[in-house]
Amino acid sequence: MALIIPVRGYTPEIGKDCFLAENATIIGDVVMGDECSVWFNTVLRGDVNSIRIGNRVNIQDGSVLHTLYQKSTIEIGDDVSIGHNVTIHGAKIHDYALIGMGSVVMDDAEVGPGAIVAAGAVVLSRTKIGANELWGGAPAKFIKMVDPEQSKEINRKIAHNYLMYSRWYTDPDNAELK
Repeated sequence: MALIIPVRGYTPEIGKDCFLAENATIIGDVVMGDECSVWFNTVLRGDVNSIRIGNRVNIQDGSVLHTLYQKSTIEIGDDVSIGHNVTIHGAKIHDYALIGMGSVVMDDAEVGPGAIVAAGAVVLSRTKIGANELWGGAPAKFIKMVDPEQSKEINRKIAHNYLMYSRWYTDPDNAELK
């Protein structure tokens, strides 16, 4: 069972049909929507400020979400995929965005709807990534526009695949999911 820790009078609120890996840690002022998945060795640390997560968000293995005390918060929209070993520190991620493996997204950065942050990118504080833009590098820079329908389809598929994967752990006898 995931480690869920109340702190400073805040107890994490988890939506319906969420998968929390047994060694995930969720702390403090965290509110998570429905059908989310928080994977192995992931930490959502809402001890110093709030973390708000939409529906069908997957936060993959080894990721860390944290904020700045009294300064930054995390807001994540619906159908967002956060790759393995990502650090998000006080940023806003809009619906259908994809944050690639090993990326860092810093305080007050904003990732627009359908945007893609490439694996290993470092999105500096206060960077604004527009809708359907692909950014990569360290520091992250604009690479190109992504077709909005293609971006939405890819990002929705990844988010829904992670919902399916999570069901393998919560309902292992369901033959449809194998």
